[in-house]
Amino acid sequence: MMTVLLLILVLAPTAAVVGCLVQRSARVAEMLNLAAASAVFLAVLPLLGLSLGGPHLYWDGYIVLDPAAAWVLLCTAIVYLLASIYAVGYMRLLGEEERLPGFYALFAGFALTMLCAPLMNNVGVYWIMIELTTLVSTFLVGFELGRESIEAAWKYIIVVSAGISLALLGTVLFYWGGSLVLGPTYDMTWAVLREVAPRINPTVLTLAFLLVLVGFGTKVGLAPMHTWLPDAHSEGPAPVSAMLSGALLNTAMLGIARFVSVVDVAHLGPMPHTVLVALGAFSLFVAALFIVRQEEIKRLMAYSSVEHMGVLALGFGFGGPLGIAGALYHMLNHSLNKSLMFFGAGSAMRSYGSKEIRKIRGVFGRLPVTGALWLAGAVAITGAPPFGLFLSEITILRAGLGGPNVWAVAVMVVLLIVIFIGFLAHFRRMYFDDRGDTSAVGQNQSGWCVLPMWLALIPLLVLGVWWPHALWQFFMQIAAQLGGGS
Repeated sequence: MMTVLLLILVLAPTAAVVGCLVQRSARVAEMLNLAAASAVFLAVLPLLGLSLGGPHLYWDGYIVLDPAAAWVLLCTAIVYLLASIYAVGYMRLLGEEERLPGFYALFAGFALTMLCAPLMNNVGVYWIMIELTTLVSTFLVGFELGRESIEAAWKYIIVVSAGISLALLGTVLFYWGGSLVLGPTYDMTWAVLREVAPRINPTVLTLAFLLVLVGFGTKVGLAPMHTWLPDAHSEGPAPVSAMLSGALLNTAMLGIARFVSVVDVAHLGPMPHTVLVALGAFSLFVAALFIVRQEEIKRLMAYSSVEHMGVLALGFGFGGPLGIAGALYHMLNHSLNKSLMFFGAGSAMRSYGSKEIRKIRGVFGRLPVTGALWLAGAVAITGAPPFGLFLSEITILRAGLGGPNVWAVAVMVVLLIVIFIGFLAHFRRMYFDDRGDTSAVGQNQSGWCVLPMWLALIPLLVLGVWWPHALWQFFMQIAAQLGGGS
């Protein structure tokens, strides 16, 4: 049963890629991609329960399914499905019918790389899959072929590849350190790395960890390695932006969490967690500065991603059952919420013909339903109740109060308040300030664009008023698997 479900995760998007490349009909391509996204989502749901009691190994130990991998797969599958629905309506507005089969082939291929990465049991193969996500998504970032989008694509691949190169160097150091204990050749799985970590030279282990943290932190978008993220998220088509923010960043964050669990068993002291917490706090600081003064709507969403990756880093950095549970809950809530925000931003941009916040005015009048959903998402993304992000952020704050990095709790509270005020100030102007140029004639939004916004908002509200006990138990298994932090 589990093997069949894992095969669906791989074969469904692969079939969509092949189908989109073989035939050249835009309508067939979008339906093939949507069918693949639906199959992936339906396959992931039972994998959550089947992953309990893991890790479960397949294909000579190269594939691992454990609760942590299953959780990231769930977040990816949700965003893939929502973005695929939205893409049907949004991509038709671009007037690129002949190029849409190629777009959907890349889109399904991008989803395939993100679905494979969390399942990689070999640390080196995991690095390869993360690099593949970069190579495939670069073409999606530059899909619109404008000067800004091409520049963003080049910046994305150069900056991220440089960071991933550091992660490769750190991975090599981990392997070398282990080879001094286990011999020149061995299977560097996550479990083996945790077993051998206490016997690796502490200096080598510390250097290796810092390199992988900076390397994968670049992919996550943690400041100051975040410079690619605002351009890539703002220049790609809206469905691609949702995939980048709501799905891709989680796959790299999972790697950081696994490496933290490796160095935890080596008893290196508070250093690994303190560095991760410092990067998280600095990411919040950078995000707050740019959100307050932002002038473009999708870049506003992009810096919000930097903020929430900082929150995730704080959760895993604080560690313990509360920190890990809060971070995992935040992953799901952010995936839903950021998808909603990029969908709303894409619809507003198409309606007003502009990315500039000053040119988007009277949203309720022009987009009553989409506007209402987008505004609700804006309130939710700032961590306000009664939405899911409020619960996850409160849980992370509670985790920080009991640890050595309590200073970060105060920093987090202050910066979240600043971001709340700055972010919603932009929406106040777009919704309630009638000044500015609103003469541009927009394009009507189809039901394909509105439906996924509802599908994202409703769970956000439910998760904000009800944290299912089964989820808490699931998170406790992941916390135990990751060592519970320190």
